[in-house]
Amino acid sequence: MARQGPAAGSESPRSPSRRAGRPAGATPDLRERLLDAAIACYVRQGIAATPLRAIAAEASVTPAMLHYYFGDKAQLQQAVVEERLMPAFAGLREPLLRAGDDVAALVAAFVRGMGELVARHPWLPALWVREVLCEGGALRELLLARVAPQLPRMLAERFAQAQQRGELDPGLDPRLLVVSLGGLTLFPAAGAPRWRPFFATDDLDADVLRDHTIALLDRGIGAG
Repeated sequence: MARQGPAAGSESPRSPSRRAGRPAGATPDLRERLLDAAIACYVRQGIAATPLRAIAAEASVTPAMLHYYFGDKAQLQQAVVEERLMPAFAGLREPLLRAGDDVAALVAAFVRGMGELVARHPWLPALWVREVLCEGGALRELLLARVAPQLPRMLAERFAQAQQRGELDPGLDPRLLVVSLGGLTLFPAAGAPRWRPFFATDDLDADVLRDHTIALLDRGIGAG
């Protein structure tokens, strides 16, 4: 008995009822908006505590849209690292390399660079404190494996070389000087919502904070 073909108007099992491809609602800028939504949720809730559905709600899309662009939670986190965090820190490295061997120029380049970095990425200080400095942070390995060789260790080596040349106070530890620089730049930005209510701070914009930090590092407090 001959096999019967599919009835007129029916679909073969291999022919999907809907062609695979970009889901409805996808737009050219949606991927960037999803990354923005992920960062906003990470800052508020922490990476570990943020489910994909929360990020989807933040971006006003369905969880299926997130899966289409990023697959799973781990892949989305990796995309945030590769497309937002690492390019941000790479932009800070260039002015440090251009500063040459002059310690004052190197310190000023770091302070200015961090100020510009925070201005472009205001979410960075809070995310860094939560996910790198706090216990159990999801980005600690990122600091050790990828950011540390590019920035902190490079700075510490250049400060040590300047100290050997007699251009840096011998009482300073080059490694702790890097820690101090981070504390004077990232921490004030991360803690701004806490310390600003204590003072009248309308006049303390990013330029004032930058100039204050450079003056403090360059001349101290003038009490000695």
